Amino acid sequence: MSVRRVSRVLWRPRDYPLALARCLGLGAVGVVHVLVAALLLVMLLATATGLLAFLLLPAVRLTRVWAALARRLARDWSGVEIAPPYLPKPPPAVRQPDGWYRDGRNLYRTPRVPDFNRWMNWLLRDPATWRDMAWVVSYAFGGALLALLPYGLAGCGPVLAYGLGASPLALLAVAGPVALGVLAAPWVLRLHGLWLRVLLGPTERSRLARRVRHLAESRTETVDSQAAQLRGIERDLHDGAQARLVAIGMTLGAADHLLDSDPAAAEALIAKAREASAATLAELRRLVRGIRPPVLAERGLPGALRALAVDSPLDVRLDGDLPEGVPAPIESAVYFAVSELLTNAARHSGAARATVALSHDDAGLTVAVTDDGRGGADPAKGSGLRGIRRRIAAFDGTLALDSPRGGPTTATVSVPAGPGEPGPAAPVDPGGPPRWRRWLAQVCLSVFSLPLFPLGVVSMVYALAYGPDVVWIGWLGLAGREWQVMITMVLVGIGLFAVGMVLNVQNVRAARRPMTPQAEFVE
Repeated sequence: MSVRRVSRVLWRPRDYPLALARCLGLGAVGVVHVLVAALLLVMLLATATGLLAFLLLPAVRLTRVWAALARRLARDWSGVEIAPPYLPKPPPAVRQPDGWYRDGRNLYRTPRVPDFNRWMNWLLRDPATWRDMAWVVSYAFGGALLALLPYGLAGCGPVLAYGLGASPLALLAVAGPVALGVLAAPWVLRLHGLWLRVLLGPTERSRLARRVRHLAESRTETVDSQAAQLRGIERDLHDGAQARLVAIGMTLGAADHLLDSDPAAAEALIAKAREASAATLAELRRLVRGIRPPVLAERGLPGALRALAVDSPLDVRLDGDLPEGVPAPIESAVYFAVSELLTNAARHSGAARATVALSHDDAGLTVAVTDDGRGGADPAKGSGLRGIRRRIAAFDGTLALDSPRGGPTTATVSVPAGPGEPGPAAPVDPGGPPRWRRWLAQVCLSVFSLPLFPLGVVSMVYALAYGPDVVWIGWLGLAGREWQVMITMVLVGIGLFAVGMVLNVQNVRAARRPMTPQAEFVE
């Protein structure tokens, strides 16, 4: 289920009970979260004292599994996508020419120890690991209470009605908070997901590391693909066009010897050489068409796609338009991608109609090919879709495939490049905001609900219904100061939330600030 579909469902009036159920589910998960946080603290304390040092890795794995569950719930229930914040996994150890595996200054016969050390460093040196642990501990101190806010608002109605007795005002006191709690459920669910994205989302450092890894992999695939393509062209020229040209030369030489003695035979050989030259020319045109289709040079990308639509055996409708001046390599990549998608739709899906939707904006070009076939397309079962991904990955493009069983199939090709060559992006400072500011924002956003709701708002409602002498403040020996303490708790909660949000905005701006010349990397 896509994120957009989840968000759209949550805002429909008839699905407010679903939002209430999900808020209650998050509250139940919060109860389990307290147990997970307690277990994590025990494991970390045992590791820190040196008694059970082997519990560190299980603690890290437990944290990552629980954080992954929180991200999944945020995506499926709140409609908020949270990308994994972890640094890319290290590559496996490479065998040296002498047969040994190197790890620092040590050599090993097998890759087990070097791979284990790299895996340990990847887990323990990743800042996201410790951010996840801090979230597990801090979220246990009332973090799940934010999801239960609709129930807290709805519960205020019966409490107030009990204090007012049997009267029309009591009925209004019940209906108002209950309706407010029901209406607030989707908003609270969305806010909870956004809050988790602040706590568990990727930092700029992890984004940069993943970006570098993706570019390195796409560059390797592109180089291998281009090398294979060049080898194929060389083979086709050597075995096809070159052999035909050699045969034409020999035929013309034989015709030259027969020109005086047997003109009729010489004329037949010349005609045969003419036919062979035409076939060679057609073969060379087919070979060149695989590198740069002539229709692109003649009509541009929009005209070439219209020609594809006309030549396709499907009933193809072309919607939208693309700008002029698209770089030639991107034109070829998009053209071959659409050609392959239409061919697959006609050959494998049993489709009769297809739609090619074109769009462009500042982010780049987008081409969506939709057919009415049987669906079930899988890139793992064929080389065509994998070839499209490799081709467009060279331009940092993506291929999104939505092909359920029974159809329809929609393949969306996105290439982040507009008209003309893309300009250089401003370098990003990998250091980001100070660590203390990130941690302080996380703590503030994790614990603000504890003084705001149960110690402040809920206590106020309880005091209005039953009197201030029965709330928790009297247990501390502060009788007579109940209202001052409750108002203070509400102000503290609001202040913590405000400080956390301000610090988070500052952290985001600091992470995206371009580097100064002194901070740029020098190769």
